[in-house]
Amino acid sequence: MDKDTKKFFEKLAGVNSSDELDEEIELEPKLVSKQEKSLAEESLTDEVFEDTEGELAVDVYQMPTAFVIESTIAGANPEDIDISLSPDSITIKGKREKEEKIKAENYIHQECYWGRFSRTIILPQEIDPDKAQATLKNGVLKVILPKITKTKVKKIKVKFE
Repeated sequence: MDKDTKKFFEKLAGVNSSDELDEEIELEPKLVSKQEKSLAEESLTDEVFEDTEGELAVDVYQMPTAFVIESTIAGANPEDIDISLSPDSITIKGKREKEEKIKAENYIHQECYWGRFSRTIILPQEIDPDKAQATLKNGVLKVILPKITKTKVKKIKVKFE
């Protein structure tokens, strides 16, 4: 890449570097014992995942009489899932734990989320929380939320006094 093109992309990305600076920097490896490395990795992993919470991926669709929410939550036990309902929203919280601990250095690629997760969904119409149902089958959570049908027009009789 020529110098002008490099400067253009650096400016676009908000990176300030110069050829002089690149030539002056020498990286010296720091020697760290295996024990120090292991302790540093454990504390970093614990700190990062202790306070984080993943966002649960969901599909939400409606049928004539209900909303349906589906989510893949393989690895979570039903007793580790908490579903809170209000007439206009649903919150799904839970956690999934790996059965065996694998050191970060042994991963080649990691996409699956392990730990706490949650998701709150605001619904476009009121539901009846008392009639809601939730099932977990083959790692898929399915929540059925019956809609409340309200009549838009109500007639009243006029009383003679």
